[in-house]
Amino acid sequence: MPPGSGWPGDLATSTTPVASTAADVRRLSAGTALTELSARVSVCRACPRLVAWRQRVATERRAAYAGETYWGRPIPGWGPADARIAVVGLAPAAHGGNRTGRIFTGDRSGDWLFAALYRAGLAVKPTSVTADDGQRLLGTRMLAAVRCAPPANAPTPAERDTCRPWLERELALLTPTLRVVVALGGFAWTALWPALAAIGRPLPRPRPAFGHRVEVQLAGMLLLGCYHPSQQNTFTGKLTAAMLDEVFARAVAYAGG
Repeated sequence: MPPGSGWPGDLATSTTPVASTAADVRRLSAGTALTELSARVSVCRACPRLVAWRQRVATERRAAYAGETYWGRPIPGWGPADARIAVVGLAPAAHGGNRTGRIFTGDRSGDWLFAALYRAGLAVKPTSVTADDGQRLLGTRMLAAVRCAPPANAPTPAERDTCRPWLERELALLTPTLRVVVALGGFAWTALWPALAAIGRPLPRPRPAFGHRVEVQLAGMLLLGCYHPSQQNTFTGKLTAAMLDEVFARAVAYAGG
């Protein structure tokens, strides 16, 4: 879906600068306001493997969505600019965010996550289906460590590092109000440490290992570990709805309601 073509929530236009290399990502993320940052994220082309995959999926489509137009671009963060809670995931799903154009929207992981956010008072509806379904987040912003759908849901370390300046800048812009960061899964947990260091957060040594309900105090900010609501985790019972509710209840309590 080309920028400026009328997709709900699309902040980019035909004149939005496009990052084509890791150096471009670093340059175009620096000093950028949140709305423009989101626009630039959504047209990034810095990782050739991810660009090829997300566009291939958007063209070939899954049979269940054969009649739909796919977004097929990187997914920017979503939620209010004055969020007190940030939820950081791994990357968009090929037929979820890569299809709908909104993070965690239109896939089974998102079904679990939005239901939990709704129960915690952090979303106005328990479902997120399309980019224009009326869903809103309350005091919460979602973002991903890698902004493009990756093959086999597995970005490479190089792709993670190329994408990190977008994450660093977004966290920096949220800093005035941000109190809690929830890391969904070990990949997000690992990606967050250098990003938090880059925005000046003092970090403990040694670095705490990821685990569900692991808490790390970071000078007035709480980092919370949470198992990712992937189908593998939810189908096997490694992550239950009650476990998700515990994490977000803790986040709400720490963030001040």
